[in-house]
Amino acid sequence: MTVPIQTGLLAYGMSGRIFHAPFLEAHPGFALRAVVERSRKQMQQAYPHTISYDSVGDLLRDPTIELVVVNTPNDTHFDLACEALRAGKHVLIEKPVGTTAADIEALFALGREMNRQVFGYQNRRWDSDFLAVRKVVESGQLGQLIEAHFRFDRYKTAIHTKVFKEEPTTLGSGLHFDLGPHILDQAISLFGTPSEFRKTLGSFRPHSRVTDYMQLHLLYSSGLNVYLTTSLLVADPGPAFVLHGTRGSLRKARTDVQETQLDQGLTPLDAAYGVEPADAVGTLTVVNDKGEKTATPVAAERGDYMGLFEAVYQSLRHGQPYPITEQHLRTQLEILAS
Repeated sequence: MTVPIQTGLLAYGMSGRIFHAPFLEAHPGFALRAVVERSRKQMQQAYPHTISYDSVGDLLRDPTIELVVVNTPNDTHFDLACEALRAGKHVLIEKPVGTTAADIEALFALGREMNRQVFGYQNRRWDSDFLAVRKVVESGQLGQLIEAHFRFDRYKTAIHTKVFKEEPTTLGSGLHFDLGPHILDQAISLFGTPSEFRKTLGSFRPHSRVTDYMQLHLLYSSGLNVYLTTSLLVADPGPAFVLHGTRGSLRKARTDVQETQLDQGLTPLDAAYGVEPADAVGTLTVVNDKGEKTATPVAAERGDYMGLFEAVYQSLRHGQPYPITEQHLRTQLEILAS
């Protein structure tokens, strides 16, 4: 019988409450052991069996903890992950894993030195809408891909109350380090490393001091052009995914329900978890050899953030390759931090 991976969280804010604790509790290969909570002891109320430590140092000195989830503010990810690795822990690090490509190289070098693994947390690879897009692309029905557009938009004019998100002097601040890593990782996971890229950043909200608009243009040697856009000032979002190839086109709205369900208290073990409404479909239009077009609905796959935790488990306990590679993370930071 495999021993569960004793795991500690470095914070229990939104990220810990929604994106980590429910999965670590539900997956039989993990044991949710502890959290760092300096003031309000909220996780113990939801998970009474856990230990609430007052400091990161206290948690890292717990000899039973094998894996540490670094889900603190962006500018602390690198330093805390290094501290955890030096304490002999494996680390699962929220996006962005670092704020420069050099951070990625240093983290993985330290992991190899300490014989510990570094895992990047990129849960949006398991979004239901993106899973549907991946399935169509990998089926070959679009033919040779020519153009792809990924968008992640919101409408939020207010300045965020979390200061680290809004201060230009804080490493990892701005929208390109917030929502940008999601769509960039999706593109890298699907299309690979681009041969070149172009980047446009902007700041348009009243009193904003950081980026709240980003567009990336990724160019590939095959001729594929990929456009990644995220904005905080889109009142009427269009499709999140639009792809065109020599044999057809695909359109899909951003419809993943997992974050909302988790925020409402649904667990990953619930039968309804990750299941989108029946009408949340995309459209695949293909053209046959006679030039005839056929449009068919594309149902979303079931969203499955548990897939990321299963990948961590399989890597730690069975030596399986983790899908989010060092090269993927290095490429991401080379683009975002340039």
